[in-house]
Amino acid sequence: MAVNVNPVPLAAVAKPKRRATLKPRRGSLERPRRSPLLTVVTGIVLIYSVVPLLWLFINSTKTQSSLFSSFGLWFSGEFALWDNIVATVTYNDGVFLRWFGNTILYVVAGAGGATFLAIIGGYALAKFTFPGKRAVFAVVIGAIAVPNTALAVPTFLMFSRLDLTNTPWSVIIPSLISPFGLYLMWTFASEAIPTELLEAARVDGAGEWRTFFTISLRLLAPGIVTVVLFTTVATWNNYFLPLIMLRDPAWYPLTIGLNSWNAQAATAGGEAIFNLVITGSLLTIVPLIAAFLLLQRFWQSGLAAGSVKE
Repeated sequence: MAVNVNPVPLAAVAKPKRRATLKPRRGSLERPRRSPLLTVVTGIVLIYSVVPLLWLFINSTKTQSSLFSSFGLWFSGEFALWDNIVATVTYNDGVFLRWFGNTILYVVAGAGGATFLAIIGGYALAKFTFPGKRAVFAVVIGAIAVPNTALAVPTFLMFSRLDLTNTPWSVIIPSLISPFGLYLMWTFASEAIPTELLEAARVDGAGEWRTFFTISLRLLAPGIVTVVLFTTVATWNNYFLPLIMLRDPAWYPLTIGLNSWNAQAATAGGEAIFNLVITGSLLTIVPLIAAFLLLQRFWQSGLAAGSVKE
């Protein structure tokens, strides 16, 4: 029996339609979106931040007499920056250098100790489970909410009972406590250190301290730099605590020492040395600027840590 099969013409066969592809416009990925409002706000913040530094540098180049006889945001006829620096570091038998050394001591011992305690405390809270962990979290959050000025007077009364006032310990010991640094390291260690990596090290026989120093500490480097910057700035600019704790000018930090120079003009028979106060303030912020510039690359490398999952 013959079957009659009519051939189907090729033209009748519907060709599959190509999927429409949207080609991105040229430059749509390269050019970020611009916001005029954000640009204006950024410019205002930049001016607000730069103008005081510019004023400080310009007036550090003026003599005592030209400070009040010239415009504040422009140079005077003579450039006396080097003379002001020499006069600042040699005034009153070089007490400025003593204050500078005291500030370095408080930062190294206080901020360095606060960073170390924040590292080990934040790591333990992030990677270990123990009873009362939630209570510790509540205490840390509550400590962040309490301003340091509210604790200054109770701290002074406690240290006076221990006969530690007017000593470097009265500034160093309170600086060792940094609730914000502890919380920051806690949250950073939770995301930056994989638990599987720690378990693998334990299976290979590594102890907890060896695992911490050889593996965890390297992964925590960006968070450590951030805590170092915060604690260093807080200790370097600390004013109220040394003000109530210290009476001997030999133990003053730069903040208290420069304030005493500034108040010197208001005392009977005091000498007005505003040019030295301004120059000393300029020299005070130079180490902070250098610290930010040197540690910036370590800080930026960890800002996006854990933000993208594979």
